[in-house]
Amino acid sequence: MKKTAETQVPIHDLIAERWSPRLYEARPIEREKLLGLLEAARWAASSRNLQPWHFLIATSAEPDEHAKLASCLNERNRAWAGKAPVLILVVAGVEGGEHVTSNMWYDVGLAVGNLSIQAMHSGLRLRQMGGFDRALARELYHIPESYEPVVMLAIGYQASLKGLPAEIRNSELSPRMRKPLSEFVFSGTWGQASHVLGEPAKASG
Repeated sequence: MKKTAETQVPIHDLIAERWSPRLYEARPIEREKLLGLLEAARWAASSRNLQPWHFLIATSAEPDEHAKLASCLNERNRAWAGKAPVLILVVAGVEGGEHVTSNMWYDVGLAVGNLSIQAMHSGLRLRQMGGFDRALARELYHIPESYEPVVMLAIGYQASLKGLPAEIRNSELSPRMRKPLSEFVFSGTWGQASHVLGEPAKASG
């Protein structure tokens, strides 16, 4: 199943076709492909080259570890993501850092972005989840206080929609939507659509 974005201008297929399904085949991800995702994340840009991303991984090949990481998810996410062959907990921080800075959050997002596009290139799909118990994750994995759990990822080969509850099935089938460029690309002053979009900017003042 494809849900190619209806873009305002052409973009790369890997980006246009990226979306976040909630149903995955049970078959495991090949080790080479999984390493490729992590290598793509490794080469993300980062402020001062601090590389503040960390990944706790559990695969279906280790059922107990997989169940342990899945237990951090909220009930709604666990119902489907618990079946994904790979779960990853993404953590932000650097050795000896007292706080996670805004640059670190940004850089971790870049790393996950790289990982997401590499997943598409490898024929995989990925969904990011903010719905998990950060305190429980910190306890189970002994995450130091100076590091912050950010997001969880479910990764695998996309499965058929058969057997999905109606609510989730309808969501999976719904078209992908995004704000138009004019709502977030500005010039001259805040809220004024940029002239690069083909709309002439009005004089300020």
